[in-house]
Amino acid sequence: MSGPRVERLEVSAYTVPTDYPESDGTLQWDSTTMILVEAHGGGRKGLGYTYGDVSVGRFVESKLAGVAEGSDALSPPAVWARMQAAIRNAGRPGVGAMAVSAVDIALWDLKARLLGLPLADALPRFHAEVPVYGSGGFTSYPLRRLQEQLGGWAAAGIPRVKMKVGREPEKDPERVRAAREAIGESVELMVDANGAYTRKQALYWAGAFAREAGISYLEEPVSSEDREGLRLLRDRGPGGVAIAAGEYEWTLPQLHDLAGCVDILQADVTRCGGITGLLRVDGICRGHQIPFSAHCAPAVSAHACCAVESLLHLEYFHDHARVERLLFDGTLDPEGGSLRPDPDRPGLGLELKRSEAGKYAA
Repeated sequence: MSGPRVERLEVSAYTVPTDYPESDGTLQWDSTTMILVEAHGGGRKGLGYTYGDVSVGRFVESKLAGVAEGSDALSPPAVWARMQAAIRNAGRPGVGAMAVSAVDIALWDLKARLLGLPLADALPRFHAEVPVYGSGGFTSYPLRRLQEQLGGWAAAGIPRVKMKVGREPEKDPERVRAAREAIGESVELMVDANGAYTRKQALYWAGAFAREAGISYLEEPVSSEDREGLRLLRDRGPGGVAIAAGEYEWTLPQLHDLAGCVDILQADVTRCGGITGLLRVDGICRGHQIPFSAHCAPAVSAHACCAVESLLHLEYFHDHARVERLLFDGTLDPEGGSLRPDPDRPGLGLELKRSEAGKYAA
């Protein structure tokens, strides 16, 4: 007997302005665009999304809709494999990877809704909840705003926070000291350079931040493309400071290669091939005996990461948490420093606020 089929995909995009000018060590932005995929089948609808350019939505329509439509709604990994094959000549990294990710998430959400289960329970769950860290602290923030944001997360019971560094290195010692003052001594302070430094600069600032503010985590001290530089920082950086990278990797081979260069491997469920891809990243981490830290998209990652055995924590990124709250009902708030999927809401537990979302249609 044939099971429910994926009947059609709908694609839309929404651009939400930031609530304050934002920048990191290498980029500035004033808005965030979500590309949303809705998968219909069996009388249910699954939601999936990624963050990128509106061209990702066109890619879904032109290359992936025909692959997904008519497929078994209970077999997302089989569709994932066919999508990967279908985009061979169009390009798997970048736009292609984000498009596959959005569709894959929508298909997993549809499957969980058809089963009447939260997505975390439709997956091979290892964890009941997902530890988070508050992430923002943009280089464009004045000190007062930096302290209010990071201190607010600490006051809310989130035991770790992350800030951006590297745009104007000469200002960063004052910024990290201000952050430490705002969060207190018991909260873990993490910094992210977004690849802004050269190797020797990164070694210097890793030591300086450790001395000035007791940081424990340095993300992308050099570009993730500089594998030798990442290994240098991992092996020669100050003790107690973990080197992390991976958010800009699109494929499993790239992540496998990067895992040999860092203390903590990152990946983004909306970039690395969706939930099907993320589950395989867990195998990479287990093979290398290193922990996994999830990048952004908390409304999806809260469920997906429950199935990641090597999980360390999830980035509760200011922009994505804000966009998801604006566009969806059913988002999760951190409690005791963790996100816990709602056992009473099937799938991701999300419903699009259509009237609200329409204000941001791209």
